[in-house]
Amino acid sequence: MTDASAIREHMEVIGADGVHVGTVDRIEGERIKLTKQDSGEGSHKGHHHFISLGLVAEVEGNQVRLSANGDVAVTFEEEA
Repeated sequence: MTDASAIREHMEVIGADGVHVGTVDRIEGERIKLTKQDSGEGSHKGHHHFISLGLVAEVEGNQVRLSANGDVAVTFEEEA
């Protein structure tokens, strides 16, 4: 697992395929909390989503790269 202390607020979260998944709000426990503005549309709009730190492949520059492609990573998101 990647060192969570390397993940900072406002970093871009991208899938293994380079697709934008979200923007880091903060780390909560073993999950990355994404900002509300990246919450999607319809019933997903207006609340936070979370990505497990277990999906993080690497942190480089201002990006958190996941081990799953963007379209797959969003299926692992948890809502709050």
